[in-house]
Amino acid sequence: MNSPILTVAGRMLLPLALLFSLYLLWRGHNEPGGGFVGGLVAAAGFTVHALPRGRAALLKALRWPPASIAGVGLLLALASGLPALFAQAPFLTHQWRFWDNGFALGTTLVFDIGVYLAVLGAVCAFVGYYLGEEAEH
Repeated sequence: MNSPILTVAGRMLLPLALLFSLYLLWRGHNEPGGGFVGGLVAAAGFTVHALPRGRAALLKALRWPPASIAGVGLLLALASGLPALFAQAPFLTHQWRFWDNGFALGTTLVFDIGVYLAVLGAVCAFVGYYLGEEAEH
């Protein structure tokens, strides 16, 4: 695809989509949003960036192969359930760490990051496959 409008828009939308996806990811472990929708927004940003440029630009922008990103995400999501087993609770019962100032972090965020990466990697792998096939026709 050779669209100057999409080329310029992709260059501007990718950073904005990534920032918004990280906001959705961070907000999601306490409110609606989270890893799935954040990963979709990030993948949409990479897709808009890559459509006029091709598969090589997508892979260069991602910096890691999409399948590896998805694999790391799956491992993180699974690993987020392990602390519960050590606490003798059911798998994926989220564990929390609270500070005196009211700040709290939990394994929920690790799970959401894993889902974010799994969705991002899977969608970008599909888009990369499509862009690779398109170049051959």
